[in-house]
Amino acid sequence: MWKFKPDDTFLNIRFLRCEVTEVFAEAGSQAILPCKCRRTSSTEPAIVWSKVNKGTVWRKQKNGLQYRGSSWLQQGIKRVDCPHSQFERRDYSLQIKNVREDDGGFYSCSIEFEDQVVKNIVMLRVITVSFSPPVLISRSYVSITCGVTPWLNEASVQWMLNNSPFIPQTGITLNRDSSKSVVSGKVKEGLTGNWTCVVSYKGKEGRASAALSVKGIIQPSNDNTKVYAAVGSAVTLPCVFSPDLNPSIPTWEKLQPGSLLKAVPGHLRPSFSPYSRSPKLPSDMSVSVKEVEFKDKGKYRCSATVQGQKLTRDIQLVVAKSNSVLSKKKDSVTLTCQLSDTSEVTDYEWVHVTYDINGTQSVESIQKGKTLSISQVSEENWGEWVCRFTSKDGILGNVTYHAQLMSGLKGQKSSTFSQNTGAVVGLSVLLLVLLLILAQMYKNHRRRRRIFQYPALETIVHTISNEYVKAEASQEIFLK
Repeated sequence: MWKFKPDDTFLNIRFLRCEVTEVFAEAGSQAILPCKCRRTSSTEPAIVWSKVNKGTVWRKQKNGLQYRGSSWLQQGIKRVDCPHSQFERRDYSLQIKNVREDDGGFYSCSIEFEDQVVKNIVMLRVITVSFSPPVLISRSYVSITCGVTPWLNEASVQWMLNNSPFIPQTGITLNRDSSKSVVSGKVKEGLTGNWTCVVSYKGKEGRASAALSVKGIIQPSNDNTKVYAAVGSAVTLPCVFSPDLNPSIPTWEKLQPGSLLKAVPGHLRPSFSPYSRSPKLPSDMSVSVKEVEFKDKGKYRCSATVQGQKLTRDIQLVVAKSNSVLSKKKDSVTLTCQLSDTSEVTDYEWVHVTYDINGTQSVESIQKGKTLSISQVSEENWGEWVCRFTSKDGILGNVTYHAQLMSGLKGQKSSTFSQNTGAVVGLSVLLLVLLLILAQMYKNHRRRRRIFQYPALETIVHTISNEYVKAEASQEIFLK
């Protein structure tokens, strides 16, 4: 109940009491201040909406002319209005668009008929939720404020986070003073999301909301995120900052086993490719390796400095491999799916993958479990054996074992094939030698045929040669 003095110039009415209507509105939203009259007069009344100490907000004369206060025009846009469609029902409620904090306060609605003046009083309280500082970096200090203008001490205030009642955590304080309610503390992963301030008073309720987003390392979003990879496969360890940040002094380190705080002095082994900070993606500091080794398992730390604050993210690389053990008779093999960390694994499944002559893949689920025993001498076991490991949220990864590396039947065929190949090669060399001999004999035969092709010419040449020899001999005797 709101009490007024008889000489109150703001109300200018003859009665001593007047009910005050409480209205809550979120800053930036639309507020509706109610003003209704039960009079059934056929004449059009004069209507005046005013704010205490601020003058006229909106008014309509009996002849229909309307006026608005200059302060209620925002860049030519009318922030207040009384819809004419409601006048027939004697509803003269005022609409305020894009409510601001300084809009809070008392409003008076005056309806003047020919012989009667009706006044309504409305209290508009504007609720806001704000963060300080407005731009938050991970692990920094933040204040979340719920303000109500004008403040109401008798009202109850409740905080909600992501549509659930907020319960203060360790290191988080909840305070209330004469003008606001404040939640403060160090930003944690559990404090991000949609914050809502709910204000209640005399059965009426108002609320305002704002989203708290923290800038920093956005991928992975949580510490100790696990990345799964099979031995021999490629893997990327993600470390991506918010797009509008420009981190400096980036560093990757591998943590010592059993330690979360002390890092190995050396950096990653050479097989890890360094991050590439391109102009288009200066916030991406991920690293990758083309072929994972089992010794790469363990925890890694990505760090960089943003606005003078060092941000870090720990990532665990879980490496998977498949082991095989031959039976004593060597007619079967036991396959085992081995992971460097099994804390998230809830199930294992072995599947058999085969390919036909067209390259079409066929997948058959064999059994559940970490180990699988198969026959070595069965031709049906050729192909790939894949171990899939899953968690409660889905498949984590898989590791493949190639059957051709252990199939006894295939080994026997390969051995026989090697023996046959050796025999064929030997025969081929022998035939090649024989062919070379025959070719040489043929060449000699052809050469002799070319020499004896002209026998008469050969006789003449022989006779001339003999006569020349005799002549030389006769000349020697004569000289003597």
